[in-house]
Amino acid sequence: MNNVFHTDLEERWKDFSLIEQMANIGAEVGRTINWRKKGNKTMSTNALFRGLELLDFTINDRKNKDSLKEILRVREALVDFFLGDNTYKSSDAIWGKYFYFFNMAARKNH
Repeated sequence: MNNVFHTDLEERWKDFSLIEQMANIGAEVGRTINWRKKGNKTMSTNALFRGLELLDFTINDRKNKDSLKEILRVREALVDFFLGDNTYKSSDAIWGKYFYFFNMAARKNH
């Protein structure tokens, strides 16, 4: 992935808690799903790549080292679902439910 969608965000990204980071990633995953349902492949693909870029920022954030295994599995499963063979049998509903709790927790903390 050569495109950089979030220029100058990586340093500021580290100021967000892991919960806030995952909630923002979840928003991009939600956009990916919504655009795909509307049949707009370009917008769906761009939202997915933005989400993956945020996941990469999260992976590179040293404070998340204890959660790295889960974060890497999320990335792997997202790529499998949207770009691969869906080996893990994910669904729109499963991803919505997974990220919902991060969104609720992030809202509660603000």
